[in-house]
Amino acid sequence: MEAAIQTLDEIGFVKASLTQIAKRAGISTALISYHFKDKFDLMNHLLVKLMEDSISFILKKTRQENTIEKQLSAFIMASLEYQYTHSERNTALIEIVFNARTAENVPYYKINEEDDVNPLLEELKRILREGQDNGVFGDFQVEIMATIIQGSIGEYMFNPQLTKNVNWKTYGHELVNMFERIVKKS
Repeated sequence: MEAAIQTLDEIGFVKASLTQIAKRAGISTALISYHFKDKFDLMNHLLVKLMEDSISFILKKTRQENTIEKQLSAFIMASLEYQYTHSERNTALIEIVFNARTAENVPYYKINEEDDVNPLLEELKRILREGQDNGVFGDFQVEIMATIIQGSIGEYMFNPQLTKNVNWKTYGHELVNMFERIVKKS
């Protein structure tokens, strides 16, 4: 899996092949083919692993906090920390999501299953709802606020000029300060 991540990070999904991955792993292509039917099977397994790792990291840090304000802060900071400390994994994830296609030739990023649950979005909405229910946060549309927060987090990864000029901790602290003011009950 690490060789697949490295390959996606270095040459992208389109140029990635089982041969390229095997070369980076120092193994034969046949060994990869023994475990995975083809490139798409490997990429599907890798996508699940990348998502699970990211979710686990962020939720663990978020749930360690004992107040709703600290949970919101931890969610934002952990999301940015994971992006920064696992940049090659994020690149691999993005390469798969934006380049892989289903058997029906539908790009992954266009798949919107009714029963798909985004655990990170659900956790963020839980934090925001709980903050409102406990009178800590003011009145706002939880779905919209969660989307704005996640968009702000994602922007750091997708904006090379921003990542070049502002370190992730500074960006994170600014986001935390802004969102605390926005969601706080007045």
